[in-house]
Amino acid sequence: MAGRSRHERPGDGSWESWERRESGPTGVRGGVLLLPGGMCRAGQYEELMAEPKLADVRLIAVTLPGNGGTPPPHDTRVENYARLAAECADGLGCAVVVGHSMGATVALEMVGSGAFTGPVILLAPSFSREDEAVFLRVLDRLARVLGHLPYGAMLHMVGGMAKSSPLPPERLDALIADLRTNDPRVMRRMIHDYLVYLDRHGTVAPRLCTAGVPAWVVHGGSGDGGVSDTERRTLEACPWVHVITIPGPSFLTPNEQPSLVADLVTEALEEAGKAS
Repeated sequence: MAGRSRHERPGDGSWESWERRESGPTGVRGGVLLLPGGMCRAGQYEELMAEPKLADVRLIAVTLPGNGGTPPPHDTRVENYARLAAECADGLGCAVVVGHSMGATVALEMVGSGAFTGPVILLAPSFSREDEAVFLRVLDRLARVLGHLPYGAMLHMVGGMAKSSPLPPERLDALIADLRTNDPRVMRRMIHDYLVYLDRHGTVAPRLCTAGVPAWVVHGGSGDGGVSDTERRTLEACPWVHVITIPGPSFLTPNEQPSLVADLVTEALEEAGKAS
């Protein structure tokens, strides 16, 4: 049954306490770990879990600690999230990782650090600070003076910001409700550490290439950040990295393009099978 849920109190300890939702067969290895976007929860992958072509695939969506009002780890750097997520993938027997937005950055660091060596699907990733949405960069600068207050204001405005999405109103309302469960203080820490991670590398596009794993990078023509021309050339020069551009605007790729993502999951699992 799609969307089986498990919700326990996460923290700095084991990934076993993370909130997660599962679909497909239980107790089998070779599943797919799904990492939601920043501030989102496991329920973001509801549409993907409902895809008929993935009915026989074990899908496991997790809420990374600190997102959606869950207690954050002491260390909110991307490197620590990647380490924790790699332990989760190993413990659950996942052969493929899918990440959206900030979740895609965590997935990229998983393979960039060598903590995970399977295929990854990166939905709307940002490879540098300049790729990221302007409002996020502005919030980070304002927070240096105003603390967490700009993030509290953003949570009040998030409904208007999401109106451009083509999702049905009731589904969009549910996603917005999840976003509003976030703690502005935690958001400030997580987003700052995320942007610092991007700054530390300048661009993480070469890091994905040197990881040497099958990877798919999916971007909309507009709406979900961007990829610079230099980054695109870097990625396209790697035969194991596939760059896919969705025509037109894209805001919530896993929700708006579940059929496309399902096809990529199938392809990634085939690649994982060849390596096993």
